[in-house]
Amino acid sequence: MRRSLLLLAVLAFLACALPSSATTIKLASLAPEGSVWGKALEEMGAEWKGATEGRVELRIYPGGVAGDDPDVVRKMRIGQLHAAALTVTGLAEIDEAFEVFGVPLVFDGYEELYGVLDRMEEELATRLEAKGFVLLHWAYGGWAQLFSKEPIRTVADLKAQKLFVWAGDDSRVQLWRKVGFHPVPLAGTDILTGLQTGLIDVLPSPPIAALSFQWFRQTPYMLDLGAGPLVGGTVVVKRVWDGLSEGDRQALRRSAKALEERLEAAVPDQDREAVEQMTQRGLEVTEASDPTEWEAIAGQFTRQAREEGIVPADVLERLLAARDAVRAEAAGAAP
Repeated sequence: MRRSLLLLAVLAFLACALPSSATTIKLASLAPEGSVWGKALEEMGAEWKGATEGRVELRIYPGGVAGDDPDVVRKMRIGQLHAAALTVTGLAEIDEAFEVFGVPLVFDGYEELYGVLDRMEEELATRLEAKGFVLLHWAYGGWAQLFSKEPIRTVADLKAQKLFVWAGDDSRVQLWRKVGFHPVPLAGTDILTGLQTGLIDVLPSPPIAALSFQWFRQTPYMLDLGAGPLVGGTVVVKRVWDGLSEGDRQALRRSAKALEERLEAAVPDQDREAVEQMTQRGLEVTEASDPTEWEAIAGQFTRQAREEGIVPADVLERLLAARDAVRAEAAGAAP
């Protein structure tokens, strides 16, 4: 009996002394390995492991190997994945409020985008949490330009061609269609095939993505207009997040915020460098022949989105108000 009690005591001591097994968070991303986004996620994973002394490890599934954003969201909901670096399409799959970032030609530049996200982050994070997801950080995929098989300079040029839109994002498809364009929904993993087979002629894409995936080989023209930012964010399933200690959660948030700041600094420069590299390889950059007609179509996109209920009207109004406030502040600060 004494020997048995001694054995139990030793086992209890070892159970307390040995570290608990690590929590492995499986994260999916469309970002290819070696890209600025892929490297940032890898750095974050290393930071998570170090900051938690090995209690949290990040296993990354890059380059769309886990599927397109809607597939990834579904897999998170059934427990096959625990986290994801999502585009707006994926975020909108969780909550429709994120559709507002899919309305084209709303922002004039990064400073407007950053200002709006600062003002709306609490609201959007709360909406995600209500659906069972925690927002760790924003991600910036670059500024979408229109890459095309034939040059685009006017709105009519664009309306004459078949435009890629993310499959599963029906509201985005309807928005482009209502304004008179010809959207073709495809999975992100089918973009190259769609260009090669003629299913699509025009691809809204940040330059860095067009270069990384070599899409520009099929679309040798780029309209330097700035259709809109590719906004994304990394989310983790709330059930998994709540299972971590408060100290580990704080460490992970600090690392995620650092990743956001790295992307904020790196992505605009990466896009400029990507355009330079592609022009050296044959890309022709075109300019809008009449900027005012693009401004008019921008207003039409916003009105249509509001009137048709394609995006939540109240969220769109708050986004526009936040954008206008950022513009007013910038104008007041200008010499």
